[in-house]
Amino acid sequence: MDLRLKGKSVLITGGSKGIGFACAKAFAAEGCRLHLASRNADRLGQAARELGGDVKTHAVDLRDGAALRQLAKDCGEVDILVNNAGDIPGGTIETVDEAKWRHAWELKVFGFVNLTRELYPRMKARKGGVIVNVIGMAGESHPFEYICGAAANAGLAAFTKAMGKGSREHGVRVVGLHPPSTRTDRIITLMKASAKAKWGDESRYEELMGNVIEPEQVGDTVCFLASPRAGQLSGVVLNMGS
Repeated sequence: MDLRLKGKSVLITGGSKGIGFACAKAFAAEGCRLHLASRNADRLGQAARELGGDVKTHAVDLRDGAALRQLAKDCGEVDILVNNAGDIPGGTIETVDEAKWRHAWELKVFGFVNLTRELYPRMKARKGGVIVNVIGMAGESHPFEYICGAAANAGLAAFTKAMGKGSREHGVRVVGLHPPSTRTDRIITLMKASAKAKWGDESRYEELMGNVIEPEQVGDTVCFLASPRAGQLSGVVLNMGS
């Protein structure tokens, strides 16, 4: 299927591994020009080498406001923004203290919000652009053992819907995606933390995995949502599982 994305420029946060890298592969296959942002310069370099083609990398911590604004400046002309970076820990209200909670939200919540804040006005001025927020099913399922992530994801879903309602009249679409458990190193870490919180035994994490999907399934869906094929969608969050 031709998604009519050839030549489009895309910024993907958390783009060096997992879902972000799967998104990068999907957009690269469509002939897009890529900007990948991540904290780890070595992993970014490896990702760029694997992808080949037109790939620019940006080693940046999105918790750093000045660094985030510089990234937005460097990538100011992108057609598509994929907000994906996040590392919210598993745990209950008793095990995730204030410092951990704030640290997690600085990346997953404020990273999404602030990068949108920087790039949306540029897209609006050009009367075109798409922002895809990769959020997560915890925003719908609200697991007790992942309370920090559940609250963050629910907030980001509301943020996506509110932005998308107002952005469309300016030629900009904002959409979101709730992937279920996806086969990445991160999900295994989270499930181990949840198993420890629930049963006191992290080795039982596989009991919580459920129906796991592959990162490539998420990447392909993100690519479709960013394409003209989904041009009628804005202010919606697609659930990929239950």
